[in-house]
Amino acid sequence: MPTKVLVPRLGEGVDEVTVTKWLKAVGESVNELDPLLEVNTDKVDTEIPAPASGVVLSIHMQEGQPARVGELLAVIGQPGEKAEVDSALMGKPVVEEKASPAPAAQPVAAPVPAPASAGRELGFISPVVAKMAAEHGLNLSNIPGTGLNGRITKQDVLSFVSKGGSIGTAANPVVSQPKATPVAVALSSGDSLVKHTTMRRSIAAHMVESKHTSPHVLTVMEVDMSRVAKHRAANKAAFARDGANLTFTAYFIAAIVAGLKEYPLVNSSWSDEGVIMRSAINIGMATSLGEDGLIVPVIKGADGLSLLGMARAVNDLAARARSRKLQPDEVKGGTFTLTNHGVSGSLFAMPIINQPQCGILGVGAMQKRAVVITDENGNDSIAIRPMVYLSFVFDHRILDGASADWFVSKIKDTLENWS
Repeated sequence: MPTKVLVPRLGEGVDEVTVTKWLKAVGESVNELDPLLEVNTDKVDTEIPAPASGVVLSIHMQEGQPARVGELLAVIGQPGEKAEVDSALMGKPVVEEKASPAPAAQPVAAPVPAPASAGRELGFISPVVAKMAAEHGLNLSNIPGTGLNGRITKQDVLSFVSKGGSIGTAANPVVSQPKATPVAVALSSGDSLVKHTTMRRSIAAHMVESKHTSPHVLTVMEVDMSRVAKHRAANKAAFARDGANLTFTAYFIAAIVAGLKEYPLVNSSWSDEGVIMRSAINIGMATSLGEDGLIVPVIKGADGLSLLGMARAVNDLAARARSRKLQPDEVKGGTFTLTNHGVSGSLFAMPIINQPQCGILGVGAMQKRAVVITDENGNDSIAIRPMVYLSFVFDHRILDGASADWFVSKIKDTLENWS
């Protein structure tokens, strides 16, 4: 009897995935638990294993297409069996194993969004899509759906936002705002077009969404890292014996935790009803994946970790992020984000807020610089110190300049007085 391969639930709140790569083609044999395909959710690539041994009879989701939990991906059976499936599970056209070529599909007109006033039947709207629409004030009637029976998916909303889609609520449609006209770019002789990866599209949509959502404001402070550098040098070997590489990142996250405890308003999210104060302190740690982009694994319950525990968490998440072994839940639930742009020599920058968080802290390259030191008697002298710039970008809807400076001052004080 044929076995249906359905989209599994890969983590809490993960309602949709994107098929990135089929590892088996129609007609190929596969063993139970062998990797069958790769899917992506929130920039995490995950392999889905075959639930049974046999031959791939049909594939129902093509690469690059979104699929909701429970939708049909493929059918596995024995050679010659017919891939009979429940049409309710089918999100995309079937590609079946056939002896003769399938008749050419008739062209289908691209979906045209109905005017908001027409009361277009939207069908099933997932909680994720409804939440995103509410947060951005979007009129869902204006968004063409690419899912089953024209269903609007999360990717549809992100694409709509990234293209400067119209604003308004589903219940109260308004006149569309002017859209940004894409610049037409022609290929010249010798040029080549590199297609966007799923991760790059996700990053682009998320960044555009953030800039459209929050009024970004930047404040920069300079920190003397002398005490942290001295503490690290004295304890690095001991931490290594305990299986942890003591990096400066662990100190920065520990200092951020101290700042968030002192100023909990920074550990929050904006909503139209009020500011949502987060009870948990979960720190996202932006991690570069080279040319592939970046990902932000989250240290959950960071306020409950010692420096050793923090170092272990940083090591583990960074290593698994670079080896593509993170789980979807490990990039969700962040309440604040740290990005270390200084690894390539950058002194300070203006990072983009990781929505729906209130702020993000950028850490620049550490440099030895000549600075003026004032002793307890008020005497000034020039000294060489390891200095670093902290760039804090915050949502001006939630924080004002003074509040932001107090928060960064707490981080600065924690680092400069480390003991």
